[in-house]
Amino acid sequence: MKVIICGAGQVGWQIARHLANESNDVTVVDSNTDLVRRATETLDVQGIAGFASYPDVLDRAGAGDADMIIAATYSDEVNMVTCQVAHSVFAINRKIARLRSQSYLTAIYSDLYRRDHMPIDVVISPEREVAKAAMKRLSAPAAFDTETFLDGKAQLLGLSVDDECPIVNTPLRQLTDLFSTLRSVVVGIRRDGSLFAPEAGDQLFAGDECYVFTHKDDVGRTMEIFGKTTRKQERVVIVGGGNVGLAVASALEAGKSRIRAKVIERNRQSAEIAAEALEKTIVLNGDGLDAALLNEAGIARADAMLTVTDDDKTNMLAAVRAKAEGCPMTIALVNDPTLVPLMGPLGIDAYINPRATTVSSILRHVRHGRVREVYSVGDAEAEVIEAEVLSTSPMAGQMLRDIDFPEGALVGAVMKDGKVERPLGTLRIEAGDVVAIFAIAGDVPEVERLLQVSIDFF
Repeated sequence: MKVIICGAGQVGWQIARHLANESNDVTVVDSNTDLVRRATETLDVQGIAGFASYPDVLDRAGAGDADMIIAATYSDEVNMVTCQVAHSVFAINRKIARLRSQSYLTAIYSDLYRRDHMPIDVVISPEREVAKAAMKRLSAPAAFDTETFLDGKAQLLGLSVDDECPIVNTPLRQLTDLFSTLRSVVVGIRRDGSLFAPEAGDQLFAGDECYVFTHKDDVGRTMEIFGKTTRKQERVVIVGGGNVGLAVASALEAGKSRIRAKVIERNRQSAEIAAEALEKTIVLNGDGLDAALLNEAGIARADAMLTVTDDDKTNMLAAVRAKAEGCPMTIALVNDPTLVPLMGPLGIDAYINPRATTVSSILRHVRHGRVREVYSVGDAEAEVIEAEVLSTSPMAGQMLRDIDFPEGALVGAVMKDGKVERPLGTLRIEAGDVVAIFAIAGDVPEVERLLQVSIDFF
């Protein structure tokens, strides 16, 4: 597949890395020559320096025979014009644009993106994706990572293993015997910085981070087995009242869980906009690092704090200050992946990586086959792919134990006729079933082959 990626920043670079690793023909376009050079020197991609919306630049990038264009520059308007030029001049079939401004995303203006108006097939909003990720983190406070699959009926949990974990040093095959009715599968283990898909004889050791696929009804029991306590979230303090903070606070107001939130925003104008948009949420204008303001927000009585400003260091320091003031749960928004190893030593419970959430949402629309969901795990170390099994798939009609999965892939769950099944070796996969597969990055192409990669279903 020939893909043009416009924008070589963090998101564009990460998507280029994914697609280039899978032997796609990738060209990166950016007006910053340094970013283009970084992409061409570190990835197996071609690079063009220039403005992505210029027809001659797209022509040099090979738009004449490209299958897809992904517009992920820092400018919404450039991304929109790029898709228009790609459609009108080069007839590129698939166009994805990243748009930040909420005005472009308002539902009443959705007709704007029809093919005879502004022809964008998929619109990705980083702020909305991050807000969704934040809500998921709050729903599973004891997990460092979480994502839902199979129509919300299954969940991926990232759980750290400590010395108090009841199942430490226990082979995974014994867990099946000990908890025969538990619909949970350990699909990934990160040990000493390396992520791998475990075998039945592998054990969990203190210090490991594991990814567990579980039925939504078994989340609580799974947490208990891993020695995690689940606390009800009733009071949340949000530092940052911009697009992300406002989206999270609005979602909390609209939710059924009756979580009471308070927002702290440093910029007065942004604070006034948030206060006007929110009905039940108190908005405080001030610095989220100010201990007196945090006390005014009731941080010691809060169940969780979410820091979502546009500055990583402010987010991390505010989370550390909240911990010092007695808040039991802190979640920080962190763009820079090199800062993530500091989370543990600083006592920050969980983090949200906007790049990973945006990349996941874009990859969902790039994958071949009947792919319904893609989630990027860690720093693009692995993916969870949810897809419908086609009748032409090599998996169709076979029992799980007979399917030739690559070494780095494990099935987390299977949904048959709307019911989520435990992925036992004797379970037969039929056409129309939906499978959720955890795959180490290098094995994703092989998993796609099993899902019957075909341009017909693109």
